[in-house]
Amino acid sequence: MDNPRANIIGIARHRLSTDGDGVTTLVAFHGCPLNCLYCLNPQSLVKSNRFKEYSPKELYEETRIDELYFLATNGGITFGGGEPALYANFITEFRIICGPEWHLNLETSLNVPVENVKHLLPVIDSLIIDVKDMNREIYRQYTGKSNELVIENLRYIAREKREQDCIIRLPLIPDFNTDDDRMRSRNFLESLDFKRFDLFTYQKRTH
Repeated sequence: MDNPRANIIGIARHRLSTDGDGVTTLVAFHGCPLNCLYCLNPQSLVKSNRFKEYSPKELYEETRIDELYFLATNGGITFGGGEPALYANFITEFRIICGPEWHLNLETSLNVPVENVKHLLPVIDSLIIDVKDMNREIYRQYTGKSNELVIENLRYIAREKREQDCIIRLPLIPDFNTDDDRMRSRNFLESLDFKRFDLFTYQKRTH
């Protein structure tokens, strides 16, 4: 395997049951294929010299300070962003270094090549998937992208029988979708056997 490196926009320690079980450390990657209008981390889209570049080994050395918390609470690392699924080689190498005991979570839009997801599923314990809305036009208007890859990846995860390891985020997006749209999205996802959902409302960003 190559020696992957990645720009990290932030590392947040001692998160409790907010993005995975137990005590977790959130590692946010730079870079995202989407341009969501209410993006929570717009810094992940802009170039900057202040983001620190890590190798998997360097990230492990920085995060292992909380290993006792991880092991005692079934916690570990949550990879977010940006879009962490763009860094499949990095995360795979990190799993080799940290070993099987840490719980690794992936916060993702799934709008990445299917090969990335195939690469990641064997090394990731759980996925937190923000699908926005399953309606193709609503998704395109909000993100500026097609959701064809999202649907393809969801089908792949279901075929691999990993749907029980996923939490699907179904947001109500002001000015873009309705509760009825969200219910249609949920019905489609339930047809693929996804059962765990997180329903909430995006906060409209003001300028």
